[in-house]
Amino acid sequence: MNNITTEPTSFNLPTGIATVPTAVPTPGPSKARGTQARTMDIVNKGLARRYRSERRFKRLGLSAILLSLAFLGVLFISIFANGYTAFKQTFIQLEVFLDPLKIDKEDLGAANYMGLVKKSLTADFPQIKSRADKRKLYGLVSTGAAFDLQDFVQKNRHEIGNTIQIWVPADDDVDMLMKGHISRDVPEIERRMNDTQIGWVDDLLGQSRIKQEFNTRFFTGGDSREPELAGIWGATCGSLYTLLVTLCLSFPIGIATAVYLEEFAPTNRWTDVVEVNINNLAAVPSIVFGLLGLALFLNFFGLPRSAPLVGGLVLTLMTLPTIIIASRASLKSVPPSIREAALGIGASKTQMVAHHVLPLAMPGMLTGTIIGMAQALGETAPLLMIGMVAFIVDIPTGFTDPATVLPVQIFLWADSPERAFLEKTSAAIMVLLCFLVAMNGLAVVLRKKFERRW
Repeated sequence: MNNITTEPTSFNLPTGIATVPTAVPTPGPSKARGTQARTMDIVNKGLARRYRSERRFKRLGLSAILLSLAFLGVLFISIFANGYTAFKQTFIQLEVFLDPLKIDKEDLGAANYMGLVKKSLTADFPQIKSRADKRKLYGLVSTGAAFDLQDFVQKNRHEIGNTIQIWVPADDDVDMLMKGHISRDVPEIERRMNDTQIGWVDDLLGQSRIKQEFNTRFFTGGDSREPELAGIWGATCGSLYTLLVTLCLSFPIGIATAVYLEEFAPTNRWTDVVEVNINNLAAVPSIVFGLLGLALFLNFFGLPRSAPLVGGLVLTLMTLPTIIIASRASLKSVPPSIREAALGIGASKTQMVAHHVLPLAMPGMLTGTIIGMAQALGETAPLLMIGMVAFIVDIPTGFTDPATVLPVQIFLWADSPERAFLEKTSAAIMVLLCFLVAMNGLAVVLRKKFERRW
């Protein structure tokens, strides 16, 4: 039962009439304890439910991370499994007689070096008489064997008239056979090499005249129709020239734009429109910039097609929004007290920005620039629109020479039917990934080294 307390209540009554006490109920201690217990039960039940939800959310997040890492691992493993064999190349040893009647010391380039290679193969297999079999025999070595022999003769003129032993690159089919990509167990009609050719390869293996070495040509040569002669150096030089143009244009323009918008531009409708357009340009598909470059730089200004200069201009337009946004974020991270202190000791606004704000924001700006360059390195679509998809054999030596870039080179090789180009494609992807990882790692190092926390 609840306790009853009485409190006097006064009314304006006539004199001589007593006041009447009124009863006010108050909860007893047992009821208060019961209410508190029920409240704690509700709270505890809610806490348990929230803890379960939190643990479930953590498990889902961890599962998502593990799943993404698994997919990434499968991707890397598949690329490595298809491409690591491209870093080795098969060579065949030939005994070639440098006939002085066919090699003129005064004009070494006019000699028929491929004829000397064929004569050497015929001497190794004298039992082959038919022209069809001879064509198949000559197909064991690459067409680049003639160029390697020519290079040897030009460096060793004194060997003319002697019989030399020289290692020349094997044909891509022989290379695939040695690497296990052509199975001997399948029917002859289902493989690129017949039993006779495989027998010739086995004869050369028995004489220790076939070997595999590190494929330096892959890193030093340009593109080729023959897979065993194709290399990435031409595309790498094209990428370097293109990125150099992009960096020289996008970095100063992006930094200057960010500084003006963040430090000097008045807040009005015009600057709002500019900021909105910069943010929107960062989300525009890259092929749109390629169409702009095609219409503006090629058709209007008449710049050369498939040149690193035009590719750099197109990628500059594409990376500028990223650099501007990252640079503005870096400028905003500088505390206002730095600006106030600089202005308080008499510095002008330009001096305040140049001597105090910009040095503190530069690490973040460099990080954004490197990320933008990494994005430009992996772009293909805008460069396809300006003609950098052309078949380029020569190594570019300038900004206006015809060139291609690594992503486009990968695209071209992936479209080729030969099995040897599949491993070249995967190997080029591995090289491109190494460049991207290195650039992103450099961005992390710069941020960690120069970053200041306020």
